[in-house]
Amino acid sequence: MQRNTIMALKLHGPAMSTSTSLVITCLHEKEVDFELVPVDLFAGEHKQPHFLAKNPFGQVPVLEDGDLTLFESRAISTYVAEKFKETGYDLTRQQNLQEAALVKVWMEVESQQFCPAIAPIVYQFYVDPLKGVSPDQAMIDVNLEKLGKVLDIYEARLSSTKYLAGDFYSLADLHHIPYTHYLMKTPAASVINERPHVKAWWEDISSRPASKKTAEGMTFGEK
Repeated sequence: MQRNTIMALKLHGPAMSTSTSLVITCLHEKEVDFELVPVDLFAGEHKQPHFLAKNPFGQVPVLEDGDLTLFESRAISTYVAEKFKETGYDLTRQQNLQEAALVKVWMEVESQQFCPAIAPIVYQFYVDPLKGVSPDQAMIDVNLEKLGKVLDIYEARLSSTKYLAGDFYSLADLHHIPYTHYLMKTPAASVINERPHVKAWWEDISSRPASKKTAEGMTFGEK
């Protein structure tokens, strides 16, 4: 980890979780020093009083920056990107009003269109087996159809721009990485691979040093 803070930020959450890894990737992109405080989800640590005092919804991750405590991964990543704007990679494009606006648009698309479609698919492949339940193929198929429609729009967009908000990498792209990382290890990866511009975009953003470093801790589902 890099050293750009006097007092390291504390990030509470398991490195393998999609929400925690989103923030970790942002921290790596911004070259910010941080301490990862593991939270054992399987033991229900996130539902214990000491954690609920940090996030009353009982969800990871939680970021502590001095006397400031934040939860919700997208909000945390935006805070990190804006606070440490002078270091690492520019993820918000605040110096350009139009570019910054487009970053916000595609961040919203990820949150409202992409994530609701891909999350249930990943859940079926990774979480249900831990409960001794076989993946529900009907549920996977329904959400693959939804995801395919979103990715058709991405394919058209990425045929004219290198990244979603323009010809620059941003939080709009970064926010897609965690769920797509896990999806690409399943048979459903074809929904990405069969769209050439989406595939090229994914290969680009997942091969960034920050993405690769974060992926080392994304071991959910591995034996």
